[in-house]
This record gives sequence, structure tokens and C-alpha cells, in this order.
Amino acid sequence: MQCLEDIIPDVWQDFMNLFQQTEIFSDAAIITNSPPWLLASSPEGNFFLITPEEIQFLLAREEREKLFLQGVTIAGIKCLLIRDNLYTEGNNSMDLRTKGQSRGSQAVAIVQMESVYLVVMGKRGIEGGPLNLKAFEIAGYMREAILQQMARF
Repeated sequence: MQCLEDIIPDVWQDFMNLFQQTEIFSDAAIITNSPPWLLASSPEGNFFLITPEEIQFLLAREEREKLFLQGVTIAGIKCLLIRDNLYTEGNNSMDLRTKGQSRGSQAVAIVQMESVYLVVMGKRGIEGGPLNLKAFEIAGYMREAILQQMARF
């Protein structure tokens, strides 16, 4: 069985196309931490600018309190950490909020799917709760599709 990161890039990009059909998201990305890498991003957003250093800091399992103290940067966008349950069994999510943006504050949700992570930013005016629920829904769909893809090999 292959690793999630080894799934062909076209499959990841197909997932990004799902987000364009969803009215709640303004940006989306799929990242991994081994090594820190951007696997795919929404073609109309800024998440293609996520750096390996940002991914490594965001997904570090040690010293998570630094995220609350220092804040998080995603694709150069400063964010406040609202809730960190990324490595909590059964939840595996994180809620952030952008700050200091000329376009206003926006909710960001991160959902873990095995060794890859879905990062989504809500459109302006979308609250964190509905964004997180939709991110979980899409992540569940992605998990099923990934399992089917991996079973073929």
C-alpha cells in the first residue's frame, strides 16, 4: 500500500476543484509534514505561497504552546490560533483567524487526514464553526476517495 503523499498530483488537484464548487471557501490547500510540502492548492487563492517552514511550524507535535504565543503564519498571512485539537484523537482539527488583513478577518480551518492536512480559508463573513464542519465533510469525502485510490495499487 502506498503513502498518502505518493498519490499522483492530479488526484490532489481534483480535490482542489471540489473547493471551487463550494461557496464557503475562498482558499484551500493540501499539505504534508514528511517532508513539509504543499501537495496542491486552490488555483485562485494564495495558499500556493505556503512555505515548508510555515508547514513545519504549524504541524510540529512538540511545543504546541508556541502557536498560541507566537501566532501562526500561513502563506505569509498572520493568524491567531483559536483552537488546537490537531493531534487530539477523534477531532484532529485546528481553528485559526486571520489578522491585520486589509480584506478583514477570515476563519481558517485545518483538518488532519492521516499524514496529510486539509487547510481551508472561509470567505469573508463565514464563521469558524460552519467552516470547520464543511472542512470535516470534505475531508471525509477525501479520505474515502484516497482509500479507494490506494486500494487500486
